[in-house]
Amino acid sequence: MQKIIDFFNYEFMFGTDIVLTPNSILIIIAVFFLTYLFLRIFRRIVFKTLNDDAKLKFRGILTFFNYLVYLIVILITLDNVGVKVSTIFAASAALLVGVGLALQTLIQDVFSGISILADQTVHVGDIIQIDGQVGRVENIMLRTTRAVTRDNKVLIIPNHKFLTSILYNWTENGTLTKESIHFGVSYDTDVILLEQIVIEITNAHPNILKKPEPSLLFEDFGESALMFQLFFSMNKSFEANIVKSDLRFKIFEKLKAVNIEIPFPQRIVTLKNNNSNIK
Repeated sequence: MQKIIDFFNYEFMFGTDIVLTPNSILIIIAVFFLTYLFLRIFRRIVFKTLNDDAKLKFRGILTFFNYLVYLIVILITLDNVGVKVSTIFAASAALLVGVGLALQTLIQDVFSGISILADQTVHVGDIIQIDGQVGRVENIMLRTTRAVTRDNKVLIIPNHKFLTSILYNWTENGTLTKESIHFGVSYDTDVILLEQIVIEITNAHPNILKKPEPSLLFEDFGESALMFQLFFSMNKSFEANIVKSDLRFKIFEKLKAVNIEIPFPQRIVTLKNNNSNIK
């Protein structure tokens, strides 16, 4: 019996500050196992109170919480079994500073991800525009957010971008968005007829909403054209570029058919002969 007790109290030296025994190793394993069980039960209890959408949002936060709990448990456990944690930290201070600087962006991304999930700045399914890129959010993780662009490419966004860049959430106020296209016509155009034609073409498009009604704004008198802006609403803004292209095709064809000119800038160049008379 004494030999078993001596075996469990046998000390393994790792340098001068780390002393472990089989007994302390068993304690560490037991503490980690109990922590694992606690976190598993806690996760199940929390997830029972959340709907499917909330589960997606808080999965990243719970993952970060797990890492934090494990870190605290390992530090407390090591300190209680005789390992001088403070001495180890003091000896490796320079290394920790270097690691901290290297992980600065990663830590920024993680805390930004927690902020996004907690504040519900962005949701799965939202259409966002950031740094000139437009995409539909497919997944929000702790470090990155993934979105699919209009040409079906995956856009991987570091979460700190949401805090350091200007973010446009096209669907924050619902799926309905207001879109527009610009065009110009010649100065001799019948603008009343033009409005009737353009509004009729717009209302005929299946992806454009009838309410609110589309409208044509007389924007300005240009150098070589009367400038107009067509406004319309749709609830599939992710396909707005396709709808705009359809409208431009149809408007161009119709205006050409009714002899309404879409002008382009022209310049008149006059050449003068400055050669003197030859005697």
